[in-house]
Amino acid sequence: MAANLTHQLIEAHRVDGAVRPGEEIALRVDQTLTQDATGTLVMLALDALGVDRVRTEVSAQYVDHNLIQQDHRNPDDHLFLESACRRFGVRFSPPGGGVSHPVHMQHFGVPGRSLLGSDSHTCAAGSLGMLAMGAGGLDVALAMAGEPYVIEMPQVWGIELTGALPPWVSAKDVILELLRRHGVSGGVGRILEYHGPGVATLGAMDRHVIANMGAELGATTSVFPSDEQTRAFLERAGRVDDWRALRAEPGAGYDVEDSVDLSALEPLIAKPTSPGNVVPVRECEGEPIYQAYVGSSANPGFRDFAAVAEIVRGSRVPPHVSLDINPTSRELLLQLLASGHLSTLVSAGARVHQAGCNGCIGMGQAPASGRNSLRTVPRNFPDRSGTAEDSVFLCSPETAAASALRGEITDPRRLGGDPPAIEAPPRVDAEPPRRFDEAEVGRAELVMGPSIEPMPRLDPLPDALELPVLLAMGDDVSTDEILRGGARVLPHRSNLPKIAEFTFEQIDPEYPRRAREAGDHAVVAGENYGQGSSREHAALAPRLLGLRVAIARSFARIHRANLINYGVLPLALDGVELEIARGQTLRIEGLAALERAGEVTVRVDGGDPVAIPHGLTAREAAHVRAGGRIAHFRAAGDRPTRA
Repeated sequence: MAANLTHQLIEAHRVDGAVRPGEEIALRVDQTLTQDATGTLVMLALDALGVDRVRTEVSAQYVDHNLIQQDHRNPDDHLFLESACRRFGVRFSPPGGGVSHPVHMQHFGVPGRSLLGSDSHTCAAGSLGMLAMGAGGLDVALAMAGEPYVIEMPQVWGIELTGALPPWVSAKDVILELLRRHGVSGGVGRILEYHGPGVATLGAMDRHVIANMGAELGATTSVFPSDEQTRAFLERAGRVDDWRALRAEPGAGYDVEDSVDLSALEPLIAKPTSPGNVVPVRECEGEPIYQAYVGSSANPGFRDFAAVAEIVRGSRVPPHVSLDINPTSRELLLQLLASGHLSTLVSAGARVHQAGCNGCIGMGQAPASGRNSLRTVPRNFPDRSGTAEDSVFLCSPETAAASALRGEITDPRRLGGDPPAIEAPPRVDAEPPRRFDEAEVGRAELVMGPSIEPMPRLDPLPDALELPVLLAMGDDVSTDEILRGGARVLPHRSNLPKIAEFTFEQIDPEYPRRAREAGDHAVVAGENYGQGSSREHAALAPRLLGLRVAIARSFARIHRANLINYGVLPLALDGVELEIARGQTLRIEGLAALERAGEVTVRVDGGDPVAIPHGLTAREAAHVRAGGRIAHFRAAGDRPTRA
């Protein structure tokens, strides 16, 4: 039977399990990627697991999120991460080096390899024909230690691309069209595989934009073929020898199918406060803007910035508009300098910031209260920008530039004429993330500043629980809402007791106090609980405050895994009729048989018992029962070994 590209990649890395949707499979991991907002816990986990050195082909640590050095905490973490990279043999990209995803793609992306990253947008590397997935930091730490990555085999969603993009429409509009059709949970349990004649019209960085925001559909990852566009990208990167052709076999089938006629697309925009709230730009025209923000892992390529420079060339943005330029790497800065685009942007009134994630994660560039911000970032969840009750729209660089010029949301087609032709980026010298002396690996001391705390020890799950319900939430609660990012919170990422004080702050500021008073407790939610960022703090922080059970209609993939990794029982009410309100008490029984039985019994306020299938594999159940994966390893006396 003809194999699609996804199945080929999975078969090449499969260690155990069957390639059937819903079956648990174990995959060999070739490369890992960590960033500083999640990487500190990864390195602490490696230390807690007793790992001497990483066992992957390539592991790289990027400092791209927490760059604001308003006190000692962020620089202390930077030094800790650098020392951990020396200790474990991980490549290190320091502050200012750039955003992890495009930098990793530039220096280490190889068609056919697998990549696991402690960032949900790791899926961007699927643009090069890689099997690239985001995961919680503990899963990534174990992969670095040589363990396979275990997931439930997704369905493969074949998306046929035909035609070519019309003028003033770009790659961001392709993924926004899919979000318009399917929403933020349309890709849950699926891998998106792009195929068809339209694929050849998209460059590697165009594909990066689309693959990156597959995370916003809830997809496990996205996969593009490796073709002449991939070869051209690797040739420009000086790594053409890493290229190999990869594509679906003729006649290959898919579990789900869709198609997009690129030539029929128009400029699109995601309105506040969800990436799935997509409409044509023309429907929002005329709304005044305060900010146009260009950059982030979602639009990180030279073309994205050069197009904005050419659109604003010879003009100046109105004084009430902040045109924020967030370069995504040191290499990109050099390219913009060499091409003259940086001076064009500055002459037009743009503000240029350091290379990194910056405002995408709420680290600077927060918009003014009550003002509209147009951004090329991947997410616009409430308050993610750093401004309470913010009004953030997601759009293409062309829409951002046209709107910045006019001071109001503008369909870029209104500018008239042909869009600017963008030349290939100039070649510049850029160093890859640093490799440390082999003599230091396994011997270097970890440099731990005063705000860095070791990984906590978590109690095992008892045989039965009686828990008050402290929160009852709706659908699509994001990890940003569970534990926000931003300059006020993320500097505490290495101090878990402190960062726990911000848990559920946007939903209920009194939650941390109430949780400490209640002790062990539960929370309930609707569909797609835990969407968005992979940050495992959103599982570990509430666990430290006593969360033992999270009940939802459905869970986002990475957050569910993070809950299990830290000993929190996730119960999905798929098809179970049970209403639970805040303030009620749950009696949960059957936990002693969690590995053997497929369900637990729940009583609400002493009522009749309701059987709820827990959906855990025996492996997952053992981790929850032990109090999490680290506790499970400690109890078993195991050490990770290469599969």
